Amino acid sequence: MKTKHILLYSALAVAGMAVTSCSMDTESKTSLNEETAYRNTEAIEMALVGCYDGWQRTISSEEIGVYMLAEFCSDQAHAGLGFSDAKNYSALDQFDLSVAPSYNNLFNTDWINYYSAIFRCNKVIQSENTTDWAGDESAKGRVIGQARALRAILYFDLARMFGDVPLITVPTEENLPRTAAAEVYKQIFEDLKYAAANIPADAFPLDSRASNDGRITKYAAEALMARVYLYYTGYYGQENEGCTKQEAIDALNDVIDNGGYELEANYADLFMPACTTDGSNGGAYAWNTTFKGKYYDGSGWVSDISKEVILNLKFAATADYNGNADGNVFQVYLGPRNKSATSVNIASGWGACPVTKAFVDTYKEDPRFSACVWSCADAGFAADVNDSYEYTGYYTRKYAPMCFSDGTRQEVGFQLGEQHMNITYYQDWTVMRYADVLLMHSELTGTNTGLNMVHQRSCPGESLSYSIENIRKERAIEFAFEGIHFWDIMRYEKDGAYAGRAIAAAQNGAKVINGGVETTTSFKVDNFTAKKGLMQIPNTQITLSGGVLTQNAGW
Repeated sequence: MKTKHILLYSALAVAGMAVTSCSMDTESKTSLNEETAYRNTEAIEMALVGCYDGWQRTISSEEIGVYMLAEFCSDQAHAGLGFSDAKNYSALDQFDLSVAPSYNNLFNTDWINYYSAIFRCNKVIQSENTTDWAGDESAKGRVIGQARALRAILYFDLARMFGDVPLITVPTEENLPRTAAAEVYKQIFEDLKYAAANIPADAFPLDSRASNDGRITKYAAEALMARVYLYYTGYYGQENEGCTKQEAIDALNDVIDNGGYELEANYADLFMPACTTDGSNGGAYAWNTTFKGKYYDGSGWVSDISKEVILNLKFAATADYNGNADGNVFQVYLGPRNKSATSVNIASGWGACPVTKAFVDTYKEDPRFSACVWSCADAGFAADVNDSYEYTGYYTRKYAPMCFSDGTRQEVGFQLGEQHMNITYYQDWTVMRYADVLLMHSELTGTNTGLNMVHQRSCPGESLSYSIENIRKERAIEFAFEGIHFWDIMRYEKDGAYAGRAIAAAQNGAKVINGGVETTTSFKVDNFTAKKGLMQIPNTQITLSGGVLTQNAGW
């Protein structure tokens, strides 16, 4: 049986869904695009936009997504949400399907979205030698390099979530089994190396970042290569033939020496306006966008993208309820349940990811804490505890949805979705910051230079000696609630064993409030260990494959 459910979505997406009938004739749409979408540089640039859109859809389609998953599963936050709903997220939080036994298809839409995006990338990559580049080798390297980097990102997400996954590098409808992770990661490294070598260093200059933000640069590819190296070698306990330690160090050296990036002077400024108390209707800091970037100040769009940002995943505020979503749906998850906290300009949401007491106790004295977390008690906010699950009194702040002091949300004239809170938040997700490059460099080189550059931004005059423990502590607070920490603790020991112990220490027996009643949470390390921290292969995909796909252990 062929997995055409993936490719139908993919082919239609490549065609821009420019059809008016009910026909889903995949071959005709694909043939049409081969004639038009990839014929020259201008056309293939448009096809590349479709690749970026495919990447965005892995987050914007209101499914789980890799970044939301990372917060649900980490030791820094509980799943939370409503008292009587969203038990699927509790199953992920506890790595225990018995919490919600009917959820045997948790990642089906995510799986389809990822392979649809990979299909788009493969179509562009396949056209490298058939597109008329008009002799412009630089253009070819720029376009194909981005497509291959995007494919690498997509496979890195899939491999972290599921381990062995089908490796598809050409547009095909062939029903393929899961590929050994080592081969998947080898391809990821090859794609990132190609991008680093072929995307011109000056293709997307920092001084033009207001217009090219979100594009994958040579330096983004290099930084990602180091991140992938650290994850693979840590989680699998061995090197991959696709990348050596020295290659990862050399890549970081190039970013540091030639990328032109620099740390934002004030840590909290990265998360403007979430970290301001200015809630006036006339203040630019009261709008929905939180991470430093492009925001609406009441009269027009303002670009204030930090030179610390190496790669952003872009979103937009246009959406409707017919699946045409471009927004960052994660934001609405993070707002407090049912009520806006107007004293800190945090809009209501679904109550996800209440912060664990373990995180609060460990980092409450760190200067970065207030930019990461907000306290209901300190804000004078009376939470709706009767409809909250795993309420702790603390919520994440960095990507929280914003409101004005009167509780109203932004309205900037968009028609699709009518600015509905569920689908039209548009905060970009920062995938890679320069702080990460510096800390990875210290970790790989055994030096404290990068470690102290990051640490001293928030703790001036305080010097740390090099140690793995110091780097881990620094990363835990520096990147808290940015979709990074869970993958860090997963790589700190083979098969994610460190993560299982860390989550258990934070969540087993932790006091929370469920539906207005104080209780304790439970986390069994054995549930995590049996799964090696990997996620559930969607049952629909296993069925459609005729059993060619197999389930991960423990699920």
